[in-house]
Amino acid sequence: MERVVITGMGAITSLGQDAETFWQSIKKGVCGIDYIQSMDTSNFKVKIAAEVKDFEPENFMEKKEARRMDRYCQFGMAAAELAIKQSGLNVKENIDATRLGVIVGSGVGGLYTTEKEAIKLHEKGPDRVSPILVPMIISNIAAGNIAIRYGAKGICTSVTTACATGTHAIGDAFKMLRHGELDAMIAGACEAPITPLGLAGFINITAVTTRNDINRSSIPFDKERDGFVMAEGAGILVLETLSHALGRGAKILGEIVGYGATCDAYHMTAPDPKGDGAARSMQLAIKDAGITPADISYINAHGTSTPPNDLCETMAIKTVFGEGAYNIPVSSTKSMTGHLLGAAGGVEAIVCIKALEDGFVPPTIHYQVPDEALDLDYVPNVGREANLTYALSNSLGFGGHNGTLIFKKYE
Repeated sequence: MERVVITGMGAITSLGQDAETFWQSIKKGVCGIDYIQSMDTSNFKVKIAAEVKDFEPENFMEKKEARRMDRYCQFGMAAAELAIKQSGLNVKENIDATRLGVIVGSGVGGLYTTEKEAIKLHEKGPDRVSPILVPMIISNIAAGNIAIRYGAKGICTSVTTACATGTHAIGDAFKMLRHGELDAMIAGACEAPITPLGLAGFINITAVTTRNDINRSSIPFDKERDGFVMAEGAGILVLETLSHALGRGAKILGEIVGYGATCDAYHMTAPDPKGDGAARSMQLAIKDAGITPADISYINAHGTSTPPNDLCETMAIKTVFGEGAYNIPVSSTKSMTGHLLGAAGGVEAIVCIKALEDGFVPPTIHYQVPDEALDLDYVPNVGREANLTYALSNSLGFGGHNGTLIFKKYE
């Protein structure tokens, strides 16, 4: 089987609009959560989110092209542009177009456009609905537009598994490359759910916190946690077989060595109370990587700041690692980024790759009140230097979807 490496990364987040700026903010423990500026929240219980501010799609694509895309797709295109640029891949120069594929998904899809056009339908009638409504809102169109932009004629598909979307997209791409089906893949996810409809839906399902305190709202593993903070953005990777990357002289940023995916088959929104599905996902990824639990140096937890998720994920980690769980730093960067829903796994993959590269464990910020049931090393408030070899990233989504990726420092 082929080894699979990362040669490009693109991040569009509230903490920066490129992977390096994003990572430096993560290292410093910067919070990307603020009061919502893109909509009027006067009638909403929630006033805060992690928005991508000052995003100019024209920096990444033609203005006419941007107008034909929903915000989520613009994020995906921008992150893909950054990842491709860093990788140096080009179908005219160093890769066969039929050997380049795309797997980019979204948990929600074109919510901005859906909402805007629904209002137009009710106020002005069906003839005024945009003729490109459908290609703007479908959740596979980011993948399609990315493939068109870069001439990728291999597989082009998308994944929609709620908050596990980005992780599953990267994992599926990894498996295809490992088996030699393609030479390179553009993989990850993008999301833009901060709209009146999106915010109202998450408020009314009681998934998000209504605390509206920027410094005490996204507080993973804290005893006072009561919900997540919504976020938007994208995380995209360029993956290649090691042989192809070396053959064209690419700079290698890291390696993917394991992937696990399971389902709780338990509840539409709640996790399995014992964390069984999450535990099996981690076990599968570790087995897939050909390593032991003791080899894991760092865990980037799903860590949403909801009471059930953080408890169940902690239980799952203890199931997999036993007493060794207490020796592994476990942090949730959602304390800084908020929850990017489907795109979370994409940006957290970038966190893991950079953590391995720099030998640095990012913190869980805003941690103040310990929970007796959650007693692992959550790297409270300040990150730390560490000798890291393997990093594990979890993503757990509505519908019981679980995904785990294992990254290795490239040598």
